[in-house]
Amino acid sequence: MTDSRTARGGKRERLVAGAAELLHRQGVAATTLADVAHAADVPVGNIYYYFKTKDDLVRAVIEAQVGQVDAMLGALAELSGPAERLTALVRRWEQMRDLVARYGCPFGTLTAELDRRDDGLDIEAARPIRRILEWMEIQLQNLGHRDARELATALFAGVQGGALLTSALRDPELMSGQVRHLERWIDTLAAPP
Repeated sequence: MTDSRTARGGKRERLVAGAAELLHRQGVAATTLADVAHAADVPVGNIYYYFKTKDDLVRAVIEAQVGQVDAMLGALAELSGPAERLTALVRRWEQMRDLVARYGCPFGTLTAELDRRDDGLDIEAARPIRRILEWMEIQLQNLGHRDARELATALFAGVQGGALLTSALRDPELMSGQVRHLERWIDTLAAPP
């Protein structure tokens, strides 16, 4: 027989999930290991069994984000073509528009916060974004674009810019409007020359 804590996953998984949520909502600087332990329903002393430092826990969150990105992109591979896959990806930000309006993009906010550091964690934090950009570039290459890298950068900048404005102005409709704009742009990219 399992209790609700066991059903929610092992301690390490709960710690990483709790940390991911807190880092997104509060930021790295404002989140303590005690906050994470409480959110994960794990005794504070146990956290050190899994993570020696807060940076180790942040690395685990980044690794979890990479896993989430890989799973998301894997699911999008089921769609029929590159334009449909790009559109579905962009729509993911609209699906979380209320969360984005309050706390920003989970990938973008963590990357921006850690970018001020110069200890390697700043580079690691960008891994989920790099994965998405590389995937977008492949989709745009499959649409026949020689400038796929530049187009992928512009497309993801459109998503992240929309997320930043949505969060700054606390207006979920901005994200929806930006997604609609990007969908139309993807349609033009998919149109035969």
